[in-house]
Amino acid sequence: MLRTRIYVDGYNLYYGCLKGTPFKWLDLLALFEKSILPSVIEKPGSRFEWELDSVALKFFTAPILEKVATHADSIRCQELYHAALSKYQPGRVETIKGYYSLTPARAKVIDPLNRDKWPRDCGLTEIWKLEEKQTDVNLAMHAFKDAVLGGIDHLVFVTNDTDLAPALSMIRAYTQAVIGLVIPTADHERVPNTELAKLGHWVRKHITTAELKASQLPRVIGSGTRRPTAKPDSWYGRPDLLKRALELGVAELGSRSKVFHWLEKPNPHYGGRSPIDLLDSDEGEVVIQFMERWATR
Repeated sequence: MLRTRIYVDGYNLYYGCLKGTPFKWLDLLALFEKSILPSVIEKPGSRFEWELDSVALKFFTAPILEKVATHADSIRCQELYHAALSKYQPGRVETIKGYYSLTPARAKVIDPLNRDKWPRDCGLTEIWKLEEKQTDVNLAMHAFKDAVLGGIDHLVFVTNDTDLAPALSMIRAYTQAVIGLVIPTADHERVPNTELAKLGHWVRKHITTAELKASQLPRVIGSGTRRPTAKPDSWYGRPDLLKRALELGVAELGSRSKVFHWLEKPNPHYGGRSPIDLLDSDEGEVVIQFMERWATR
């Protein structure tokens, strides 16, 4: 059995698989433990067996800056997600945070009339330069230390960032560890970075939408405790439909918790699907129409 640990580049995963989807409330450990690793390792002719270490997954990320946040609740949503990861399976998922740097800078402007013009011949403009700091270094250092000193035999990297190639190269040179590479892109194969791919013992070129959907955290973590952590309303597929459903439901049932209890229960009128599943897409309109009839009875 090879002691296995997963190293997730949060920035790569978000922009490759999660941005603009209803799957951001992702159970990272379930995704890899139940779907991705078995699909790669347990193929015919597999030459090794694996087991996840007690610290099974390290998640490398950086807190969003308010000045550049896309939505007013972006910071709060990220904080809730990080709290959910730490609460759901304590000790098995470790979050390591870098930071974002935002500085004024000058950059060369592409000439729209001559896009082949060399940068040295183009003019300058002032820009805001946003950079994620320490994430790549943290990931590289943790992985190398774990392989050399921590007894980890099988390291799975979730990234397509060529900056990590030197770390993978050193792990190959100084240890006997097996390296896996998962390219974080959804439902279509993305060409892996050549330099990274040649350093992996195996490569998985995509993560499917079905796998993301099947690997979601419970809506509320720590239910019944003093400080439960709940999935943000804005992280559902159609927040506008969910908002309307909650308005109608609270008026009829009296509380959000009772509304969610009804929404999450499989319903024979929807083929055994739960109303909240329909609310993640345009299909949710039928749920809203049904709930609107409550107010007219």
